[in-house]
Amino acid sequence: MAARNKEQGAPTHVAVIMDGNGRWAQSRGRPRLFGHQAGARRVREIVQACPDLGIRYLTIFAFSTENWKRTQAEVSGLMTLFRRYIQKEAQALLAEGVRVRFIGDRDRLDPKLVEMMQSLESLTAGNDLVHLTIALNYGGRDEVARATKRLAREVAAGRLNPEDVDAETLAHYLDTCVLPDPDLVIRTSGEARISNFLLWQSAYAEYEFTPILWPDFTAEHFARIVGEYALRDRRFGAVIA
Repeated sequence: MAARNKEQGAPTHVAVIMDGNGRWAQSRGRPRLFGHQAGARRVREIVQACPDLGIRYLTIFAFSTENWKRTQAEVSGLMTLFRRYIQKEAQALLAEGVRVRFIGDRDRLDPKLVEMMQSLESLTAGNDLVHLTIALNYGGRDEVARATKRLAREVAAGRLNPEDVDAETLAHYLDTCVLPDPDLVIRTSGEARISNFLLWQSAYAEYEFTPILWPDFTAEHFARIVGEYALRDRRFGAVIA
């Protein structure tokens, strides 16, 4: 697929809060996990749409630090789904030029799942067509707190001067330190909140809240929102004469 270039106004980095899986399933009389399974299948379509839309970085919110509050059955089912997704999609992601990264706190995750995440990261490390970042056990406040702890350790060890610490310094300790900030954040399902997702990185991102539930969110919906992004006037606090 021939990718469009940045001169046509495409966002370089799009982040997506994939919301509505449970409601999609319940509206069909099915258990919530059925919706999560449908949502996982939708991810592939959106990833495959990125090159033609000129998008090099896609970050998706898969499981938040707050999602542990859900029922044990749903959490267990989601963890199984993540393992199956990695097993099923690994070779396709490799073949399609997708580099996969995971962000979030891995300490609470099952060691076998963490091992699979690391293996997928290593397997796709040489790819560069699309950079897919999966936020798993991720929370924006938690990320900033963990980054601050790492930074504080550097100061305590004498490797970093407190007077040199600024916003750019802290950004180097975030999970996303190797990624550009998102240009556009999309949330599906009609909810108009950011739910602790990429709080630091999205300071100047454009937002789009769509009523479409994630399992119904097609590549055509994605392309329409990306196309509308190009019409927005991004001033980053400045006034253009």
